[in-house]
Formats: sequence, structure tokens, C-alpha cells
Amino acid sequence: MSLFTRSSQLPPADMASTEECPAPDGPSERTPDDDAAGRDCTAGDATGDDPDEPHAGGSRRDRHPAAARAVAWTTTALAALLVFFALLMPQDAARLTPSTFIRIPVEGILGAAVLLALPTRARRAAAVLAGAVLGMLTLLNFLDMGFHEVFGRGFNLVLDWILLDDGESFLQDSIGRAGAIGVVIVVVILVLALLVLMTLAVVRLSNLMARHSAVATRTTLVLGTAWITCAALGLQLAGAPVASRNTYALVNNRVDLVNATLKDEKAFAKEAAVDAFRDTPPDQLLTGLRGKDVIFTFIESYGRSAVEDPSMAPGVDAVLAGGTKRLRAAGYSARSGWLTSPTYGGGSWLAHSTFASGLWIENQQRYRTITAGDHLTLPGAFRSTGAWRTVGIMPGVTKNWPEGKFYGFDKVYDSRHLGYEGPEFSWSTMPDQYALKAFERLEHGKKHDKPLMSEIILTSSHNPWAPLPKTLGWDEIGDGSEYDAIEKAGKDPVDVWKDSGELRAEYAKSIQYSLESLISYVEKYGNKNTVLVFLGDHQPVSKVSGDHASRDVPIAIVAHDPAVLDRISGWGWQDGLKPDPKGPVWKMDAFRDRFLTAYGPKPGPKPGPTPSPTAR
Repeated sequence: MSLFTRSSQLPPADMASTEECPAPDGPSERTPDDDAAGRDCTAGDATGDDPDEPHAGGSRRDRHPAAARAVAWTTTALAALLVFFALLMPQDAARLTPSTFIRIPVEGILGAAVLLALPTRARRAAAVLAGAVLGMLTLLNFLDMGFHEVFGRGFNLVLDWILLDDGESFLQDSIGRAGAIGVVIVVVILVLALLVLMTLAVVRLSNLMARHSAVATRTTLVLGTAWITCAALGLQLAGAPVASRNTYALVNNRVDLVNATLKDEKAFAKEAAVDAFRDTPPDQLLTGLRGKDVIFTFIESYGRSAVEDPSMAPGVDAVLAGGTKRLRAAGYSARSGWLTSPTYGGGSWLAHSTFASGLWIENQQRYRTITAGDHLTLPGAFRSTGAWRTVGIMPGVTKNWPEGKFYGFDKVYDSRHLGYEGPEFSWSTMPDQYALKAFERLEHGKKHDKPLMSEIILTSSHNPWAPLPKTLGWDEIGDGSEYDAIEKAGKDPVDVWKDSGELRAEYAKSIQYSLESLISYVEKYGNKNTVLVFLGDHQPVSKVSGDHASRDVPIAIVAHDPAVLDRISGWGWQDGLKPDPKGPVWKMDAFRDRFLTAYGPKPGPKPGPTPSPTAR
């Protein structure tokens, strides 16, 4: 009971700060006021956490006790809801349904039991610690949700912090530096607010339980009994157990993931040390492509959904069908299939390194390991023969790129070397058609003493898919300033992302643009020695591809010389640029060895051992 309700018993002012609670002289009749006084002397907690207890002084809450009690009860209810939400919060936004929260969290029951058993000081410390830990686990769950939306997987505590910096860079490229700074400030404020509010919520509930320990103890026992009963009976709601161990499972999974990540570093180092083609003499590599200009091209976010999802496929499929006919008329043939990417929604460099190295590069740790070594890559194989000049066209690279040495390029042209003076299209530094025209101007259109092997990364179909460039006549492309008006007339990415239907439509348009640019380039600048291999790096984010999309991406090989495609006749690929929906699917790391095997020396009387990649 606060001093306000006992004003007639107040001590003199000079004694108010020093008088202690008197010890009882003997048995006496206890009154409600005496009970309250006992609470004041023994609980040792701030009285403001009790919803039924007014405060001392002439404050506003004293003048409006009913309103004060309502605010106190509301605050307590919100604190309980916040803790309850944190204990049952899923890692995937798709599971954020009402049924997810109609469960009994065992962690809350055990936590209440521990807090009730502790003395006052230890309880306070434990409540603060529990609140802070629960707040951090909630933050990690939010990170998991974001990573599931973008990458189709949870957040890796060991490896994924670098991606947060990449995300900030992406925001700068998409909405400008000021907008990105604003987003970062808001996120920091929300993070701090969550940690503080979660801690205060646990402390408030702990204090309330201490003042009403009898009721809290009974409630804890009832809930514990209910949890044990539900667990024993295996009761479920919407496929999830009513007796929840959600937080325990999440913590356990994170610990297992950390351990697995640390072990994977050594295991992958051993795996990378083995290379079926390491000791193959260079003069025996790629003999089936000698004299050919070989172009490997990645189309950003070109995934299976682009050619099969009913809301996006019609326009993309029309470009593929029309492109197949146009290339056939120009003397080219094509075959296409599927590869499974190691990444989803982003992390293109993981797909690039997997494709080139023949190793499964699914995380940043593996990427660092492989790029720090000398494992044979596809560009490196071409270069080692001495029969090709190897170049990389990398419009998405905006600063020094030391990994270029690992890949084995004689020359790398990044965004600073392609001569572009036009506007950026959100993240994409330049339109694909300009990048291809720059490749023609800088390398392909020049005379060389040997053919080219080039790798070109096309970025116009990169998230956020607004604004988008438009196809121009090849002769109209100059220094890039011709795109100024197109960029200004384009859509705002913020507006596009507000509507899922419009987002899918703009994504599909971006893929159509990239495909059309590439097909048109081959029509205009290709020749009888041109061999084009083009593929997607990964599927788009789940907001576009859906929550249950595969990681498959299309791949096609286009050639003027029929002998080139004859060498892959046993692959089971579909004729044309569009793969058969039921065609074979390989993991992306299998491509390198299959390609080197197909275009290596023809079998002789005593062929040497060849790799046997596994198909999925």
C-alpha cells in the first residue's frame, strides 16, 4: 500500500526518510492496510508495477485512480504479450499465423519457476538478464525472417554479418545515400527499443509475480501440468505441438549451426584440395572448342520461376521461343537444361564461384577459402591452354576485385572501365545492352591473335527491378547518356515493391530485357565461331518466386557449329533456349567437370580416367 492511502499515519517530515517498519509486539488482528505495509517493507520492489496499487503524492494518477489502474493493467498485459510473442515467434514470416501463438511455451513456465524461487536481488538480476537474452533471440528471429525472405534460409551467426553491410550498400544504390542512412537509423532505434522494452517487460512481470507469489506459483503449476499433459498426449494445433519448446529448439538449432559451420571450414579445405583435372596437361583441355569465341554469361536472378510461374512466364517464354527461331534463322542451334544454384534470392558470387570451380560454394566461408587458393576454374582452364585470351566484363563490380586473379582472367573490366556516363538503374550500374556493346567495343570487335573466352555478368534484372532500361538500336548506344530520359521516366522501386503483382510483372520485364539484349547481341555480332553459354545465377527473392520455389536456374548453350552441340548430345537437354520442365537437373557444381569432359580429348584406345559427376 502506498503512502497516499495512509496519509493519516504519516510520520513527521524529518522522520520520513529514516523511520523503519516497526517490529510487531505480538499477535494482533491484521488489516488490509497492515498487509500492504508488510509488502512495502519486505518486497523491496517499486510499487508502480502493481496494477491495483496507487502511488504516493498528488500526481495525476492520484487524481484519476481508475485511469491509473487501467494504464497499469494495460502495461502489464502488453508486457506479457511481448514476452509471449518472443517465446513463440517463428523464424519464417510464412508461419506468422494465429495458430502459432495458441500454444504453451515451456520456457516461460521454467523461467517463472526460477524467478519465483530466487531471492529479491538475484531475481532482479536474473530478470534483467533473461529480458536481454530474450530480446537478442527475438532480434535473431527477425533476422531469420529477413534472410528467409531474401535468401530462402536462416541467418548464420558466424558468416552472415558481412551481408548486412552488403544490404546497406544495396539500399544506397536503390534509394540513395540519404534514404539508406534514414533506414539504418530507424533500424538501430528499433533494435535498441526492442532490447529495452523486452528487458523492462520481464522485470515488470517478475516484480508482479513476487508481490503475488501465491497466485503466481499456482498459475505456474497449472500451466506446467497442462504442458506435460499436452506433451504426453502429443496434442497438436495446425501441425504444431501445443506443448511448445520453440525457444529451446531455436537456440539448439543455432548452436548446432555454429558447430557445423566451424567444422565445415576444415572439411571444405580437404574437399577443395581434390581436383580431377588438376594434373590434366593443358594441351588436352578443351580441345573440342579450339578456335571458338566462348562467352559465358550470367543473367541476374534468372530462375526457374521466370519460365514456369503463370504470372511471369508468358512474356519470358515468348522471348525464349522467338529467340530460338531468330537464332535458328541466323544459323545457330541451342540446347538447354537446369542447374541447381547454391544460393537463392542473392549472393550471386556464390553461384559464380560454384559454376567456375566445380565445388559447392554455399556460404561466405567457403567462398573465402576457394578464392584464396589455386583451384582450377573454367576461365583458368581456358587460360592454361594458351589458346584463348580470357576477359571478364563485370559491370556490378565497382571497386578493386582481388578475386579476379583466382578466376584466371587476363583482363577484367569493371564498372569503372566500361566508359559508361549514363544514369544507374537502382542497383544496376548500367543497362545490359550497354555492357554488351562495351564488350564488343573493347574486346570482341577487335582483332586478336587468338580467340576470346569471356565471362559477362548482366545486372539489369537485379532486385529491385525498377526503373528498367529499354532496348535501343545498337547504333543508338553511345556513352550511356542516351539512357537519361529512360531512367527518369522509369518507375520508383518503392512504389513497385508495394504491390506483389506489379513487382512480379517488373521482374519478368527485366528478364525479358536481359534475354532480348543477349539474343540480339548474338544476332548482330556473333559469327560461325561463337559459342554462348548463358544461365541464371539464382532465383529471385521469395516475394517474387514464392515461398516454396526451387533453387533451379535455366542454362543454355548456343553455337553456330553443330559439332559443338553434338558433344553434349548425351546430356538429355532440350532443343532450344527453354528447358524441358521435366528435363534433367544437375547441381551447379557438376557443370565444370561435365563441360571439361565433353570438350576434352576424344576417347582414344587407352583413355585416361575421367570424372563422374553426380546428377541430382
